[in-house]
Amino acid sequence: MTLDISITPSASPRTDAEVAEILANPGFGTHFTDHMLLVEWTPEQGWHNARIEAYGPLSLDPATAVLHYAQETFEGMKAYRHEDGSVWTFRPEENAKRMIRSSQRLAFPELPVEDFVQAVDALVDTDRRWVPDNAGEKSLYVRPFMFASEAFLGVRPAQHVTFMVIASPAGAYFKGGVKPVSLWLTEEYTRAGRGGMGAAKTGGNYASSLVAQQEAMAHGCDQVVFLDSQEGKYVEELGGMNMYYVFADGRIVTPATGTILEGITRASVIELAGKMGHQVEERRFSIDEWRTGVESGEIVEIFACGTAAVVTPVGELRSAAGTVPAPASTELTGRIRQSLVDIQYGRAEDSFGWMHRVG
Repeated sequence: MTLDISITPSASPRTDAEVAEILANPGFGTHFTDHMLLVEWTPEQGWHNARIEAYGPLSLDPATAVLHYAQETFEGMKAYRHEDGSVWTFRPEENAKRMIRSSQRLAFPELPVEDFVQAVDALVDTDRRWVPDNAGEKSLYVRPFMFASEAFLGVRPAQHVTFMVIASPAGAYFKGGVKPVSLWLTEEYTRAGRGGMGAAKTGGNYASSLVAQQEAMAHGCDQVVFLDSQEGKYVEELGGMNMYYVFADGRIVTPATGTILEGITRASVIELAGKMGHQVEERRFSIDEWRTGVESGEIVEIFACGTAAVVTPVGELRSAAGTVPAPASTELTGRIRQSLVDIQYGRAEDSFGWMHRVG
């Protein structure tokens, strides 16, 4: 640990009764813990002024670079309370490594892995009473992010950068049980191109997906499927989830990375599936292979994964060309999902060494 983090407790924290009321039905992204963490960077001082203080608004100059040139990155992860009351995060080192890759693409300074993990631990430990119990897949969603905080109008990498961590209690993604998500295939919009920012976790990628998501919802679908920008025939990912296709012979295919986000859950599913005896292929996967595979029965399951939903079965695919029905089975999807969730909540042995104890 190399950050010297000062802690100034909030002068007006929520009462225990208020926290308990929020944790009973937290929703997602609407309530925030009592504190936030900040660290600043300049070329002269490097990373400095690490501190935890009361959660509250930021004061930004109207010329703050991020508002004009969108130089920012973020991560999404969760903290889980185990049966004995201990608090754990899931593969935080991988989130730290991905933020470094995002930083390289966005011309940011790199926050070392150990500093990232230390910062997340410090905030989660400070606000650990906000981590819900393990009933109903509740968790504390943790949002580390970095942005260009220099007040300057000019297209160049910022010379003042701020890294922050905030946290928000989260309820189960699926209320009333896991259910398949319906998908709309957009053939007008693409998410990223070769040499673009598709593999970086940056807000611009999500902003560009919103109009396509509106298109999906207008067609009665939950999520949108993006195709590659060059040929317009290879599946990339959903707005915020990675895709998997299970074949009758037990193989699993997932689209190769490069222009898509390298999900932490995605990598974990690949390892879990391999341990279960399934060969996982990372390759280009065309929309035609999806259609013909379901029609012939060669594809027996389709699922998606991400931090929020963990693993979810995929239902029908709709597009201007018609509807591709959902495969009948969700058996392997359910087993992979349960195995992953059991590790995260401490109900199963963590043979992969994925869990990191906080405090």
